[in-house]
Amino acid sequence: VYTAHVHKRWGPSKLRPLDFKEKHGYVRGVIKEVVHDPGRGAPMVKVQFRHPYKNKRVTYLMVAAEGMYVGQYVYFGTKAALSVGNVLPLDKMPEGTTICNIEKKAGDRGTGSRASGTYGIVISHNRETGKSRIRLPSGQKVNIPSHARAMIGLVGGGGRIEKPILKAGNNYYRFKSKRNCWPRVRGVAMSPVDHPHGGGNHQHIGHAATCGRSAPPGQKVGAIAARRTGRLHGGTSGSQAGKEKKE
Repeated sequence: VYTAHVHKRWGPSKLRPLDFKEKHGYVRGVIKEVVHDPGRGAPMVKVQFRHPYKNKRVTYLMVAAEGMYVGQYVYFGTKAALSVGNVLPLDKMPEGTTICNIEKKAGDRGTGSRASGTYGIVISHNRETGKSRIRLPSGQKVNIPSHARAMIGLVGGGGRIEKPILKAGNNYYRFKSKRNCWPRVRGVAMSPVDHPHGGGNHQHIGHAATCGRSAPPGQKVGAIAARRTGRLHGGTSGSQAGKEKKE
């Protein structure tokens, strides 16, 4: 039921595979096409490179940074310039650089900050441990190996969620290109044979909404393995409240 509708999509977004030439110099590519990927808010680019050791050209598909255009030259590698669309290791970027298509481990070809309009920021570098501190689009700060790569700039297609949906029909087509996850029926509106929250003379759950991490499928609904429930008091976020309890 919940298979993704991928038959019209261009393919997964991946940076160029990490090789000797990128580690010790740079590789030049040219943007051949900017395409829309159904089910994805961000535009994608097809970047063409020369093959490392064969007499042919290879094309890679990746999420586009804002400002990329057809015919633009982009450079991947340690010695690439610091300009939008280029891909460099984190330790070659100054603090405060705006980045996207961030690798979590060197060579994983980009996993973070790929949604439209998102970006990360390089906070600091620790030369002793070989790690860089990054601020992710969620606001979370993480330490990543400094030789992991990232693209300069922010992802294109920003401001997508600022346009109002206005009618259910727009949502219908929006999710039709993604997967069968809309409209979503509430569990309390169902019958007891269909959902653990169903049934009863009023729409109520009738028991705690929390359930264990090891609950069997079908029973595992509601607040799954919740560390805490209820309102937050005192102006601290949930994660901070949890840390204070541990201390």
